Amino acid sequence: MHIHILGICGTFMGGIAAIAKQLGHRVSGCDANVYPPMSTQLERLGIELNQGYLVEHLADEPDLVIIGNAMSRGNPLVEYVLERNINYTSGPQWLLENVLKDRWVLAVSGTHGKTTTSSMLTWILEYAGMKPGFLIGGVPQNFDCSARLGDAPFFVIEADEYDTAFFDKRSKFVHYRPRTLVINNLEFDHADIFSDISDIQRQFHHLVRMVPSNGLIIHPQSEQAITDTLEQGCWTPIEQSVTEVEPLAGWHAEKLVADGSEFVVRFKGQEQGIVKWHLIGDFNIDNALMAIAAARHAGVPTKVAIEALAEFVNTKRRLELRGEVAGIKVFDDFAHHPTAISKTLAALRANVGNDKRVIAVLEPRSNTMKSGVHKDTLAQSLQQADLVFVYQGEQVQWSVDALIDDCQQPCIVSDNLPQFIEQVVQATQPDDTIVVMSNGGFGGIHQKLLTQLANKSLASHND
Repeated sequence: MHIHILGICGTFMGGIAAIAKQLGHRVSGCDANVYPPMSTQLERLGIELNQGYLVEHLADEPDLVIIGNAMSRGNPLVEYVLERNINYTSGPQWLLENVLKDRWVLAVSGTHGKTTTSSMLTWILEYAGMKPGFLIGGVPQNFDCSARLGDAPFFVIEADEYDTAFFDKRSKFVHYRPRTLVINNLEFDHADIFSDISDIQRQFHHLVRMVPSNGLIIHPQSEQAITDTLEQGCWTPIEQSVTEVEPLAGWHAEKLVADGSEFVVRFKGQEQGIVKWHLIGDFNIDNALMAIAAARHAGVPTKVAIEALAEFVNTKRRLELRGEVAGIKVFDDFAHHPTAISKTLAALRANVGNDKRVIAVLEPRSNTMKSGVHKDTLAQSLQQADLVFVYQGEQVQWSVDALIDDCQQPCIVSDNLPQFIEQVVQATQPDDTIVVMSNGGFGGIHQKLLTQLANKSLASHND
C-alpha cells in the first residue's frame, strides 16, 4: 500500500511513518518544515519527504492518507483529500487497526513525564530481552529511533491527551486500548482544546473504561485528580506509588542522595533493590517507580528493572547537559508548565546545593503558556532559581514584564533574542548552572550561550 502522511515531521507522525515502513508499505509524506533530526531519520528509512502542503505532492495518488492533528480545514491537501474522496484516517486510528489491536499495549499517560517514563519502560523491557515495539514522542537515547514495530507482544506508547485530528476531537489515547496503563499525574494543560480540568478528566475516564479487568492501572496515590477520575468508575486492578512505607501499600522510594541519583525501591514494605543512575530529581524517581511497576506487570522482575535503570540514558531535552564552559553548565529542559518548571529547578538545586547559583532561562511557548493561563503561578514555580530570564516571544499574549514584580529574585525580561542571550552571558559567573526551559527550539539559544560563554572566558583569560 502507498501511504502518504500529512505532518510527517512531528515526533508522533514520524513514528507512524517508521512503523508503516517496517510493515512493508511505501511511505511518503510532507510537512510545513522538513528539517533534522526527524527528516534525516525518515530519509534513512527510505521515506519520501516533501516540503510544504502542495497538491502536486498527491499527484501519484496514495491508497491512504494519514492526517496529523496539526492539520485543519483550509489546508490545501486536506481540502484536496476531501474533494477527491481519497481514503484517509488519523495516526492513532491507523496505529490501532494495524498494530495495537494485536498487542499487549503499555500506555504511559499524564500531564508530565510521559516521554521519560515511556523511554524508561521501553528500555527496561529491552534490557530484559523482550524486544518491545514502541512509539515515543521524543528521542530515547538508549535507541537509535523514536519508534519501531518490535518482535514481541509488548508495545509501549506515550499516551498523549491531545486531540486526534480535525475530524476526531477525542484524545489520541482513546485509540490505544492498553492492558497496562500508567497515569503519572493530571493537571490542567492544553488550554487551546480543554476548558478546565474536568474536560481532561472526562477524556482520561474514557481511557480508563477501555482497560480490561485482567489489566493494571498504576498511578501515584498523592494525585487527587487521578483518584477523582477513577472514582467515576474503574473495573481494573490498581497499583499506586505511596509517599510513606506501608506493608500493605504499593511502591515507595527512599532517597539515599539528596538529588535523587540513588534511591531504595520498596514494594508493599519490602526492599526490592537500590537504583544508582545518571538522572536527578524527585520527579524522575516518580517516573522510575511507574516504569518499574508497569514492567513488572509485563513479567520483568523488579531486580532486573532496577539493573536496567542503572544503564538508562535520559531522553533528549529532559535535563540534558548541552555543554560546560569554565565550570558553567548549560542544561536543556522541555519544561513548559509551572509544575514541571518547579520540579526541574528543585532537582538542580538539590544537585548543586545552596552555595552555587541556578539561573533559569524561560520561553513561554506552549499554547497554554502563551495564552497566559499559568501566568499567576509562574513566579512561584521559579522560586528555586537565583536569577530568572524570561523571553517575550512574538505570540505570547500577555506581558511577561509582570514577572519582574512577581518574582522574589531578580527577573530580566526581553523581546530581543540576541540581546537576551547577551544579558544571560553577562550575568553568568563561574560555577553557575543555567537551565533553558522551552518546548521549542528557542532560536538555538543553547549553542549560542555556550559559544558566547566560551568567548567571554577566553577574553577574561587574555585580560
